This record gives sequence, C-alpha cells and structure tokens, in this order.
Amino acid sequence: MRYAGILVFAVITLFGWGFLPAAQESPAIPGAAEASQAGKSPSPEEIIRRFTAKETESYAAWMQYSYTQIAVIKVVSLNGAPRNESMTIVSEVVFNDDGTREVRPLRRSGRLRSVRLTPEDEDVMLNINPFALTESELPLYNLKYEGKEKVDELVCYVFSVRPKNTRGDRFYFKGKIYVDDRDLQIVKTVGRPVPERRGNLFPEFETLRLVIDGEYWFPVWTHADEKLHFAQDTVGIEQTLTYENYKRFGSKATIRFGAPEVETGE
Repeated sequence: MRYAGILVFAVITLFGWGFLPAAQESPAIPGAAEASQAGKSPSPEEIIRRFTAKETESYAAWMQYSYTQIAVIKVVSLNGAPRNESMTIVSEVVFNDDGTREVRPLRRSGRLRSVRLTPEDEDVMLNINPFALTESELPLYNLKYEGKEKVDELVCYVFSVRPKNTRGDRFYFKGKIYVDDRDLQIVKTVGRPVPERRGNLFPEFETLRLVIDGEYWFPVWTHADEKLHFAQDTVGIEQTLTYENYKRFGSKATIRFGAPEVETGE
C-alpha cells in the first residue's frame, strides 16, 4: 500500500513449497545437531526434505481445486476516533469447460481513503501462491531450525526462513514456518513479503491451514494487523483473507485472470 497514495496488500498466504531436487544434496541447516536427538527425532534436514516434498505434492493437488477467496481490508483507529474505511473483494477460482483454471474477480465493495490499493496489491491477492516452499523454490532460501512450539493441539517444528537475495521482479517470503511433527506438513506461516519497493509497505501476516478432503493441508485463513509507517503518517491496517468452498476438479489446469466488477460506496 501507499499512503492515500499506496498500500501493497500483503495478505499472502505463504508458505509452503521448496526443497532441492532429489538429485542434489541437502543444504546444511543451522541448529541441526542440537535438534537431532540420537535418531529419536528426524534431523532438520530430513524434516525439510519431507515437508517440501509434501508441499510440492499439495501444490499440484491445490491446482486441481476451485474455491472462493474473500479479502477484507480495514483502516483501524490509532487514537480512538471512529474510522469508516473498509473494502471487501470477492473472487473465485473456477474451471472452464476446456479445463483451464481461471481466477475470476466477482465484486468489490466499500472504500479506502487513507490508503489505496496498488497494482502490486491486486497481483498479490489474485495471483497468490500459498505454497512457496516447493522443491523448486527451496534453493532460493536459507532455513534455520528454531525448536518446537505448539499450534493449538499440534506440536510443530519451527523454521525461520530468509531469502538468499531479493533480486528480480518478484516477491520472496521472510518469516517462520510451522511443520506438524506427525504429518510433517506446513500448518502455519508467519511473515511478510520482501522486498518493499517504491514506498509499498507490507504488514506481517499469519496464515493457518486445515486438512481438506482428509489429505491436504490447504490455507483457509490469513490475517494481518499492523501499523504501517509511511513518510506522511502512520496508518493502522487490518487485513483478512479467507478461502472457502474447496471443490476438486479432475483435469490439468492453467491459470488466467479476468477483470473485476466494481461496486462503489462506503
């Protein structure tokens, strides 16, 4: 986003895809020796190898699902004064008769005055890839094992993730991923997209996944609530992205994008 000017909508449901191809050697992970307990628990390298393989599999499955995506953006008060600034954007991923997979914006309502969506915001919302740590993506990142934490009733291995560099015309993930210690699949991510360019600011987001069709951990909820410090002012932003109505489709798919219908009003 930027100040009345622009907010890059960083509701990215990252993360999950990326390790090295099987023919390559696993990268050394800081903290591996401390984490591996005499063979009783898998080493961080083994955890990464297994969860990235599952991320790659889950991504391929996710590309065969349709769903509805609802994004809600709010400007929140920092001083107690009431604010009436919010926008809702609804889109759906559907399959056409020829088997192509299309992201179809349905409607938008509401209005933001303190910030405005940039083309980058729209791109992040519509073209989002919730599975960023697949086997093909891992070589772009450094991972460090941080220990174990509980996420609700799940015990999870925690890894910090940083891009090796931020070159190119794309976004990278910087934050933490939480891997279920039983299924070895990513169930939660916390972080932000980098780099921030041309005055575009990204809040930190949290993404939760649930098991869909008894097999795949797909994203269902992403939330960010943060103060963005622009040169002109500080703005409180709350963003929520939900994924609903997952339905499996049986064919291979490619992605297209359409133009949304625009509704005006508060």
